Formats: sequence, structure tokens, C-alpha cells
Amino acid sequence: MKSPVYFASLRAFSDKEATTSKVQRLFEQAGFTDLVAPHDKTAVKLHFGETGNDGFISPVYVRQVVEKIKSCGGLPFLTDTNTLYLGSRSNAVEHIGTAILHGFDFAVAGAPVIIADGLNGRNLRKVRIDKNHFEEVSIAGDIAAADGMIVLSHFKGHIVSGFGGAIKNLAMGCAPPEGKRAQHNARPFTITENCTGCASCMRVCPKKAIRIVKKKSHIDQELCIGCFECMHVCPEHAIDIDWETEIPQFMERMVEYAYGAVCEKKNKVGYMNFLIRITPDCDCFPFSDAPIVPDIGILASKDPVAIDAASFDLVNQQQGYSDSLLTTHHHAGGDKFKGVHEQTDGYRQVRYAEEIGLGSSSYDLVRI
Repeated sequence: MKSPVYFASLRAFSDKEATTSKVQRLFEQAGFTDLVAPHDKTAVKLHFGETGNDGFISPVYVRQVVEKIKSCGGLPFLTDTNTLYLGSRSNAVEHIGTAILHGFDFAVAGAPVIIADGLNGRNLRKVRIDKNHFEEVSIAGDIAAADGMIVLSHFKGHIVSGFGGAIKNLAMGCAPPEGKRAQHNARPFTITENCTGCASCMRVCPKKAIRIVKKKSHIDQELCIGCFECMHVCPEHAIDIDWETEIPQFMERMVEYAYGAVCEKKNKVGYMNFLIRITPDCDCFPFSDAPIVPDIGILASKDPVAIDAASFDLVNQQQGYSDSLLTTHHHAGGDKFKGVHEQTDGYRQVRYAEEIGLGSSSYDLVRI
């Protein structure tokens, strides 16, 4: 059975077609009013963006969702979890500061910010899922405790998972650092002939697992937590991972965590994907690169698999920008995420998510 995915383009010809109005209409058309009961403590799950990044969802749009939850009698709060890597969101104090810096304060967004895994990422709940890689998963305590959730995802590329949408937002975004480590089974290694010993990787490693030995990077596999920050910053592309054996498992582990984030909230979760400023990398970067395709619109659904499948298709239908990180697959129909990170297989998320019962990859796109 096909899942409905509601779509609003960014075209507007009057004030009644403003993007803010479309966000509210999508909330209604997708049936999200049925997900929120009076006094429900409703998590609005989003990514506040790393300091220096500006690709995250606008707090002006988030405010529309907050107001709709309030109109249902719900009690909304904005939330995310602390990061594995060192940055501006690795603890709740700095994380909330970053959120406010990016406009997610009460005056703008209309709801309080609560970092769901606590001050240092230790507020968590074990959720039993009995899947292929995990019998149980660690979910941020305040997300697990919430009565319901509206998941707002900035759809964009990712260096390892191909793309990040609703599934990845659930998986990594709803997990405390302990859960993020469990998903990151892959461990990077140095291609010594490419390494110049610049130490960029060593400086960003959150666990001091990297040393420079004889002007070459050396990664201690025992200390490494697989956060991939070293891959992000290496200017010579001298750090790689085992794409054939480790990354398929990483993708499956990630999807199982997504399942664990919502399996106890049946009929209480809605999803919106924002296909706006579709950057080649995630909002964890302390910068935002140029988009790889034109802005497309906003989608809403009760099915996280269907909304990611629809988002993937809509992105790939676009003509890619030549003046971007996109190096191949510029033509309409080409896999834009492989055009940025050629070894990735982003759609594996969708296939495996459907396999374990998270949702359906078949969808009907309903334009509003």
C-alpha cells in the first residue's frame, strides 16, 4: 500500500501562498492534528546547526509547526541530542547556546529548547527492538519520554550515508553519544601515500585517537569512535573507510536506531522534509557549501520511509548545479548524492527501513 506524501512547492503568487502558510497547511493536510492530543508533551525534533553553518531549517518555519501543535492543545518543545565530535553541540550548555545563536529562542520559535539526552549525553532509555544488529538501542531520555514527535529534517547530502533526511534524523538525532557510537561501526584508516602530515585530522579528533608519526597520520583503531570528523577535514582525501564491508552495516545499524526512536510512539509521529538549500554535506559541518540542485519545496508524511524516498526522487529529478561540489550526474534523473560522494548508496537506507518494517518506499505524492 502506498503512503501519502504531501508536497508544497516554493512558488508563490500572493500572501496566501507564503511558505509559512504552506508549512501550516502541510501540517493539516498530512493529518498531524490527529497526532497531538491536549497536554501532549510533543518533541519537535530538528537540527540546530553547528556554529558557522547556516543550512539548517529556518526557525521562522519551525514556529509554524509549534503554533499548530499549540492549537491542538499540545505542549511543544524543540529538541536535539549531543554530538560525538568536539564542536558547539557536544554538551547541553553549548548546544542550547548554539540553538539560540541560530534563532531558536522562545521569542522566535515559540517553544523552549530541551537537549533530550541531558547535560552530558547520559540521559537515555533502553528500547528493545530485536532486529538484526541490535536487540535494544539507546534513545535520548526526553525523546523517549515525549508523548509524540514532529520530525523536521533538512534534506541534504552526507559523506557516508549518501543523504540525510527523516531516517537519519531519527537514528543519529534521537540517540545519545552512546547510541551514536553503537551505530558508527566503521573505522577510518590513513592512505599513507596521500598524507602530508598536516595534522588537520589530529586536531579535530574528539578521542585523541590520531597521532602524526614520521609526518604521517596514524589512527589508533582502539581509541577511534568512528565519528568520521577526520574524513571531513582532510584536505588531501588521505583518510578512507571500508566501503564494501563496513558501510552497509553502518547503514543498517543506523536504520535500526531510527526504528527504535519511534517504535513506542505508534500513530504519534509526523515528518516534514525541507528540500531547501540542499547542500552536499550535513549541518554538523561548521560551514555550508553551495547547494547542488535548486530549492524544491517541503514534504510532509506520517511515513519516514516514504518521505525520504519521495525526497530522494525529487532531488534526482532536478538539473544539478555545475558550480557546486557535484562532479557527475548533473542530468535530470541522475543520482545527485553519488555525484557528490561517489561511493555512497543513500537509497540503502530506504530499502533496509522498508525491510524491517519502519515504513513503505511506495508513495503517492499529493501536491497541495
